[in-house]
Amino acid sequence: MRPSRRFAPRPDRRCWPALALLLAVASTELQAAGSWVAEAPALRVSVLGRDTVSAALRPGGMPAEGEAITSITWRYRLPPGRALNARLCHPAGCVALPAMRGTTRALAGLPADAPLAFHFSLPRGEDPIRVGGLQVIVNHR
Repeated sequence: MRPSRRFAPRPDRRCWPALALLLAVASTELQAAGSWVAEAPALRVSVLGRDTVSAALRPGGMPAEGEAITSITWRYRLPPGRALNARLCHPAGCVALPAMRGTTRALAGLPADAPLAFHFSLPRGEDPIRVGGLQVIVNHR
């Protein structure tokens, strides 16, 4: 016995204008979007109660003036079993980083051409620590 073929119902023609509009908006979003990646050298965090700040993370090719951050993906490395307090800072504000890697939209809307920096501090009772693999990917439009 031969299995029957099932055909999907034809979409209602009234939805085509809405679909065309959705595709046009998505296309515009994709064309206007960009990103930049920056890395900073490893550093040693050793003073309790004082931030240790990474080298500035700057875009390699400058985003167009007026472009804004949409999201930032970050990462850094610590030795196994170690912890510290971490923030990612833009000249207009900072966001706490709850893990060694992740993505945030907390700085969305801020200028995408401004430098960023990691700020690290030791929790009470922790020994000095080396932080490596500092990287950000800034998405903007």
